[in-house]
Amino acid sequence: MRKSVPEVLERGRLRSGVGASNPRDGFYGMFIIQGPKGAELRIVASGGDPNDSYSEGWEHVSVSVANRCPNWPEMCFIKDLFWEETETVVQYHPPKAEWISNHPYCLHLWRNSLHAFPRPPGWMVGIKSVGELRGPDHAAAVRARAEAGHYGEEGPPR
Repeated sequence: MRKSVPEVLERGRLRSGVGASNPRDGFYGMFIIQGPKGAELRIVASGGDPNDSYSEGWEHVSVSVANRCPNWPEMCFIKDLFWEETETVVQYHPPKAEWISNHPYCLHLWRNSLHAFPRPPGWMVGIKSVGELRGPDHAAAVRARAEAGHYGEEGPPR
């Protein structure tokens, strides 16, 4: 996690009632802030203290919105508030028998500070040199190049 709590989070910290915390608690606590798309984001964070043996190295942030699940820009916004851009953070999809859901519109972000999380090679995600696709015509042109075997340097191994 980041070294210090960003001001936008500190302003949204719940300081009384259930889930209350204070600035000395760092990232532990509940926060309510406005997200990048205007929705109110309710956040519960824990595990940011390296001296906390209870968390077993797990840093955790849950994010909920009142009437829907948080969207990708909102989750990216939260990731950037809590973690450095160099840190890998994941959203798990466990076996259905292990699902736990206490809120219909809540998503969770996780990072284990004790173990590096493996990542797939970039070429399996996309073609970096293409950048973000800019509409259906651009997507069709990129798809045609890929189908013709023009992946660029980051293409799949041959």
